[in-house]
Amino acid sequence: MIKWGNLLAAPTRGINMRKKRDPMPPKYEGMHPESLMMSYGYVPAWSEGSVKPPIFQTSTFAFETAEEGKEFFQWAYGLKERDPDKPMGLIYSRLNNPDLEILEERLKLWDEAEASAVFSSGMSAISTSLLALVPIGEAVVFSRPIYGGTDLLLETILPERGIVTREFRARSEPEEVDAICEELKAAGTPAKVIFLETPANPTMCMTDIGGMAEVAHKHGALCLVDNTFMGPLYQKPLKHGADLVLYSATKYLGGHSDLVAGVALGSCELIERVKLYRTILGTMLEPFSAWLLMRSLETAKLRITCSRKNAEKIAAWLVEHPRVEKVHFPGLPDTARQKEIYEKQCTGPGGMLAFELRDAGEKEAFRFLNNVKLAKLAVSLGGTESLIEHPATMTHADVPVEEQEAIGITPALVRLSVGIEHPDDLISCLSYALDQIDTEEDDEAEVAVASHDEESS
Repeated sequence: MIKWGNLLAAPTRGINMRKKRDPMPPKYEGMHPESLMMSYGYVPAWSEGSVKPPIFQTSTFAFETAEEGKEFFQWAYGLKERDPDKPMGLIYSRLNNPDLEILEERLKLWDEAEASAVFSSGMSAISTSLLALVPIGEAVVFSRPIYGGTDLLLETILPERGIVTREFRARSEPEEVDAICEELKAAGTPAKVIFLETPANPTMCMTDIGGMAEVAHKHGALCLVDNTFMGPLYQKPLKHGADLVLYSATKYLGGHSDLVAGVALGSCELIERVKLYRTILGTMLEPFSAWLLMRSLETAKLRITCSRKNAEKIAAWLVEHPRVEKVHFPGLPDTARQKEIYEKQCTGPGGMLAFELRDAGEKEAFRFLNNVKLAKLAVSLGGTESLIEHPATMTHADVPVEEQEAIGITPALVRLSVGIEHPDDLISCLSYALDQIDTEEDDEAEVAVASHDEESS
């Protein structure tokens, strides 16, 4: 229950905003998240009757007394256990802010988490969580392929600072990861975290969350899952044994390509540890973006559902196109094992897909991308607009070419985040761009022949 205690209502309203908040009224019990996104965690009477929470664009908050300020700081820094009957007051927006607290209450609902923490970006959520949970000299075992920024963090930055990292393929079975953990334990660098991104970016490979969580717990480690690609509607990692679920909230949760944010969700104990590091590293979200994200959550189910339906239709069309070699989409698993994992932990395929062009390399992929007119040629995903990009040279450009090939990132691979446009228009757009690959090859051949003829004459 949210308890932000330092908001003073106008005296004429006669509301003492410093009193302990009552629990959310019983009318909220049993409601679905999409209904609760409109009001959960906030009461209009707290802010002059405003239906929507205002933006608390302030850096600091006033204390009523010096004694109160002392107590709040003792609680905030863990110097003294907080009295559960007293509300935690507001101190400073790096520690707490009403917009962040309301937002964190609502974000818990999709994943049925005990607690959540919001961050300035998805990468700040990931890096802060790993720094909080993995001591120097111990290890992170992670799936690959993975988002390029996370890959750089795990391959370079953390090892430079004394944290050991080991990778495994996204299609690996739990037994293979168990063997890696045994090797690390024997070497004196035990695994503290098994980190998954499933579906994998950009190949859409599914990893068994429940199986990996069992391996993690066997070795006294935690299982962290980046759920950005699938989103909270169709995959709930905490229900399958994960300890912490992470999102780039920039993507489906934000959904409008107009904010950057991150989220971590899990038990109260884990989130408290992560929030302490967030406070000291300063990786919290700022109030205006928190307010924008609350706006976005109200339409999240509508947007994500539309995106998924469009993606299913486009994936089915791409499978039949002669210029497409292979479509990577959770709803079209390529092996019996991938199908088993998908059916075990997902209730829908989401709105992300990737596909490989037939008889193509970077040149042909670029020709295709340069002729896509409706979808935007841009990185990121999960927005209302469709976004298309070339992983090998864009989102995963920092991964060495030989490693790209080993994990399935080829020059012919294109990644598509399907938006909420009409699916027929998106198909028409893709069809035109696919047709231009061969048309432009013919044009280039004609130019070359004409040039040769001129030189001969």
